[in-house]
Amino acid sequence: MRIKWLSTIRVLGMLFVLLYHFYLSRFPGGFVGVDLFFTLSGYLTTALFLDEYARHQTIDFKRFFKRRFYRIFPPVVLTLLVTTPFALLVRNDFIAGIGQQLMAALGFMTNFFELLAGASYENQFTPHLFLHTWSLAIEVHFYLIWALIIWGIARFAKTLGQLRGILFLTSSGLFLISFLAMFISSFFVNSFSTIYFATWPHIFPFFLGSMLASLTGLKSLTRPFERVIAKWNLTHTLAVLAAGLGLELLLLLVLKFDSIWTYLFGFLLSSLATAAMIYAARVLHEKTETVKEPAILIFFSNISYGIYLFHWPFYIIFSQVLNHTLAVLLTLTFSILLASLSFYVLEPFLAGKKGQVFNIELDLRPYARWIWATATSLLVVALGISLFAPALGNFERESLINNLYQSNNRMGQTLQLAQRGKASSFEVTEGLTIIGDSVTLRSTEQLTALFPAAFIDAQGSRNVAQAAEILQNNIDNQALMKDVVIATGVNIVYSYKEDLENIISILPNGHHLILVTPYDGNSAQYSDPVAEQYANYVRELAKNYDFIAVADWNTVAKNNPQIWVGTDNIHYGSNHETTVEGARLFAQTIKSALEQVEKQPVKNIGNSD
Repeated sequence: MRIKWLSTIRVLGMLFVLLYHFYLSRFPGGFVGVDLFFTLSGYLTTALFLDEYARHQTIDFKRFFKRRFYRIFPPVVLTLLVTTPFALLVRNDFIAGIGQQLMAALGFMTNFFELLAGASYENQFTPHLFLHTWSLAIEVHFYLIWALIIWGIARFAKTLGQLRGILFLTSSGLFLISFLAMFISSFFVNSFSTIYFATWPHIFPFFLGSMLASLTGLKSLTRPFERVIAKWNLTHTLAVLAAGLGLELLLLLVLKFDSIWTYLFGFLLSSLATAAMIYAARVLHEKTETVKEPAILIFFSNISYGIYLFHWPFYIIFSQVLNHTLAVLLTLTFSILLASLSFYVLEPFLAGKKGQVFNIELDLRPYARWIWATATSLLVVALGISLFAPALGNFERESLINNLYQSNNRMGQTLQLAQRGKASSFEVTEGLTIIGDSVTLRSTEQLTALFPAAFIDAQGSRNVAQAAEILQNNIDNQALMKDVVIATGVNIVYSYKEDLENIISILPNGHHLILVTPYDGNSAQYSDPVAEQYANYVRELAKNYDFIAVADWNTVAKNNPQIWVGTDNIHYGSNHETTVEGARLFAQTIKSALEQVEKQPVKNIGNSD
């Protein structure tokens, strides 16, 4: 039984996700679109189980899983086979280890794969092409868990009412446990991604939908809900629907992925708003018996799952080689066409049915050989790419090389440090200490060429708070040189102001401090561009402290667009020439700041002389 107006929720969820991925800075809360799908799926799954039990006093779980398999699995396979070859158009960082991504997606384990891979710095800026299938993994996990529970309950329930009651209590308990897992965990995790991707803390919207289904039903309605339908007029129904929609739109604009409030209340509010919309849509179905859903709404509802699957890999690939507008247009075009092909033609064919396009029946059985030949060809290509893809992309490989280069230099530098004497009235050793992140690491060779005696400590994923810890460790070990460079800022830490002030505070007297302004070429897409804010704050600090100089990499980077072509807009250089040029510019920026700071006094706070 198709319930009118539930299509609105599917399309809304799809739009939220697209807006979030395409225009993150304007719609930072669009990630809740996935939770709209979760809540609706929990409702429909449980309601269909109850309807089947009402008709047959039993539930055919084999039929349920067969139906779910044909709806979920073929579009996933089509997505993987079609989009994987496109990855050859962009830098090889995107196909490095792609076989593992493919296996995780096919096994509906992407969320665990991403958790085990860790939210590393490199993965943030070279996103996995099939990262978005994490949500399918959680959905399939729900089907397995919930079907097993319902199977057990249905064996002992004697009436439909008893089954409803037990399911309501069970889903309520699971909802509460899951939500509390997210709520409590949010106070203790280092990265909110560990909550977001995990099955148990993020499965509660499904159980909220299940609770709603137990209270209302789909075709076989509960008596209290029938009374609600009789009592509510059209205006009341539309008001509830509008209220839920209004709350979702508010969350779309104000929620932020890295805010603790999103995990404490944001996902819960979105799920409750979705439940209200489902409730109102079910009532509206009865109130609009003579009104048909708009055909365009039904169309996009039908292909929303396919669009979700196709859009992410296409957008990631196209955005690497085209400007943003063209990337979005091409992504939408390919996604809509392929999602339509999947839903209206290929999925019916695989289920042994005839497809239908514009009310024209399509019988693909005579072309079965060609279809399977095409699928086999795509499979061979995908397997070939997986087998011959590098284990590490260029960026990771170069980072490892730079780490080795840095380690080799440290051995000689340690001896030099032991042999040096103090060379200032503050008993501070002359020299240069550089503490940085993966951008600094990428520049190690050029920095060493320019500053042969510099002590360089650079590592990927490093943020300013960690830089402060390393600075303190150097101070404690009496290994800090007179001139100190801190080159961090692209790895987001919202407490960067406090961390920078802490660095200034713990820096001993007798030292200069050079702060490097970070550059993130993706800042225009963010609702809260921390790297830009960090850079501006560094410039303000230099005005307030006479022992601080700014190495304005942010400005230099913006003035040299040639080094960013084909990159993630964080790490310069897509080939040898632009990598060397970027490293030279980065090192020269620090050199200029160092020359400037040598004309300034050293830190001398709290001394009477």
